[in-house]
Amino acid sequence: MKFDILTLFPEMFQALNQSIIGRAKEKGLIEINLINIRDFSKDKHKKVDDTPYGGGAGMVMKADVIYDAYKSIDSNDAKVIYMSPQGKKLDQSKVVELSNESHLILLCGHYEGIDQRVLDKIVDEEISIGDYVLTGGEIPAMVLIDSVSRYKEGVLSNESVKEESFSNGMLEYPQYTRPEVFENVKVPEVLLSRESQGNRKMEKRKIN
Repeated sequence: MKFDILTLFPEMFQALNQSIIGRAKEKGLIEINLINIRDFSKDKHKKVDDTPYGGGAGMVMKADVIYDAYKSIDSNDAKVIYMSPQGKKLDQSKVVELSNESHLILLCGHYEGIDQRVLDKIVDEEISIGDYVLTGGEIPAMVLIDSVSRYKEGVLSNESVKEESFSNGMLEYPQYTRPEVFENVKVPEVLLSRESQGNRKMEKRKIN
């Protein structure tokens, strides 16, 4: 699966080089390309924003700069998503739906937003990760990449995906591991008895 990310802060995505997503990248299971929107500014100071028509606080990202950055991507088979607080809230059913795509382009806004004209021209869907305000779309984009990538074949085991929280509309139950007693609190007896039964089954298989 391919992710192209339009962003002003590509360095923020270093976190995706770690853990499960990092290993998936190394194996070629997912591809993450970072496109710095600022590289497409024609301004000598690499300016990417301007004051909004009609007044108001803050700055708005310019349509022409974002459009030129978008045109640098081969977007024929891509779905373009703008990470926006106005978008549909991301949930597990949307994650599964997006995992069936082969190519996603994620547009990360900043400042007071993006000129609506370029959003109308290139964006297929707006997605939010919650009802709160962040300084930009980079963290939401990372959330989306992490959640969607887990459903690509080979990133996780099939059993792990099936048993994940929300996959069947349920949250996961509490988990325990060794030591058996921690700070005078013991692992629930039912889990110890299951482990004992499992060990007896393994011994029986070995004897057979």
